[in-house]
Amino acid sequence: MQVYPSKDQIDMAKTDFKSVDEYQDTFDGEKKARLQQVRDTIRAAAPLAEEVISYQIPAYKHFGFVVYYSGATNHISLSYPFSAALLAEFKTELSKYKVSKSAIQMPDKDPLPVDMIRRIVEYRVKENELAEAAKPQKAKKK
Repeated sequence: MQVYPSKDQIDMAKTDFKSVDEYQDTFDGEKKARLQQVRDTIRAAAPLAEEVISYQIPAYKHFGFVVYYSGATNHISLSYPFSAALLAEFKTELSKYKVSKSAIQMPDKDPLPVDMIRRIVEYRVKENELAEAAKPQKAKKK
């Protein structure tokens, strides 16, 4: 009897990205260029962050996850469980986008808000650094 892989197994095989380059190579033209612009903006705003693939999309870590991004049919999303403070800080700018606690959808028909992306990433880096500094220090063993 022939055993066929499930649809989930097939989909996972198609999206087992090992790098951000590999992820971005699945896009063409303008979408790929926009994703690269988001990537460049994040890297400039968080130069110490490690670039990884998490949940099969690009992510950046600096004392925990800073931000993720992804491409969809009609938009690019910047995502992470954003704090209430971040959402309040950027409330006016975010009002023109579809926003949840965990994602900001930037439509392809509009110019990318590069300056806002940079400032959101810088804000997230500071949040993570403050959270790390607030953690109790472990005593050194002698």
